[in-house]
Amino acid sequence: MRRLAITLAAALGAVGGVMVTTAQAAPTAGHREQPPYPYASCLAAAKQHGESPSYAVWHCDQLVQKGWVLPPRS
Repeated sequence: MRRLAITLAAALGAVGGVMVTTAQAAPTAGHREQPPYPYASCLAAAKQHGESPSYAVWHCDQLVQKGWVLPPRS
């Protein structure tokens, strides 16, 4: 049981270290957009991935509810 706890702690530490490194590197990159993304970009990405237009709208609406995409402008 103790070995399992040590292994789990080591694994979480490694994942946490990668997440911290990624979080620190992201602001300096400057070329990537950060959430929330524009609605038009969401639709374009969905189309690029082969989603039908109606499914793309539904998918982007779900992402709006989660806060990942800005609502469309009326």
